[in-house]
Amino acid sequence: MQFNVRYFELSVWEGYPMKKPWIITLTIFIFFGAGYFLWPLAFTVVPIEKVDELIQSESFDAISYVDGFWSSRIIPTLTEKAVDLSVILNKFEVDPDGKAPKEKLTPIAKEFGLITVGEAHVYAVKGIGEVISVDTSKSIGTVEIKLEGYEGPIRVLLFIGPRIPSDETSVRDVVGFISFGDFKDQTQYGKVASEINKRVVGEILQPIDKENLMGKKVEFYGAYTIRTFNLITIDLSQVSIVPVFLEIK
Repeated sequence: MQFNVRYFELSVWEGYPMKKPWIITLTIFIFFGAGYFLWPLAFTVVPIEKVDELIQSESFDAISYVDGFWSSRIIPTLTEKAVDLSVILNKFEVDPDGKAPKEKLTPIAKEFGLITVGEAHVYAVKGIGEVISVDTSKSIGTVEIKLEGYEGPIRVLLFIGPRIPSDETSVRDVVGFISFGDFKDQTQYGKVASEINKRVVGEILQPIDKENLMGKKVEFYGAYTIRTFNLITIDLSQVSIVPVFLEIK
């Protein structure tokens, strides 16, 4: 029995109409066109300069950096610059809700503190007061004190740990010699603030006997920030101070 291969091939293909050339061309065009537009989405292209910045950011040693300044410059500079908190608070004129216009606060910041590039008013302060309340219900613990020399409505709080707010940068900013321009990027600058805060918690706040603070008189040196960016009216109902020295009398 002979098998006619050519006849078989023709019989099979007779049931399937051949695709027109323009359809094949369009299919190929769509396939490669989609690949052309989707290919960049599969990769992130980073300039060489940016790669260098990322590497240097990751290798930046904030611990060593702060080691070089903590005892020799940060603490001495802050304590030397510190102004009696009562003097500053007595300058603030607040309404019954504890608010004041930014334009009236700016001259006070220029006289007694400094204004950062982000328009925050930062003060190095000192004072003595009696502890009138203790809040350790949260990890960011605070005490409120009745400040000697001030009888106004603004509440005065001191952070006592075991944590202080993660966005707290008062100590870094107030000394004046640690500036953003000294660092490669915001990440390095932020790491310095975080490391300073760790020193505050470990060396200043951790040794405090938080269970026996009520009614005690405390002396402190520290820093606090009033954020004013994009604001017209500032809430001054309370100030929260990061202490770098805290002595229980």
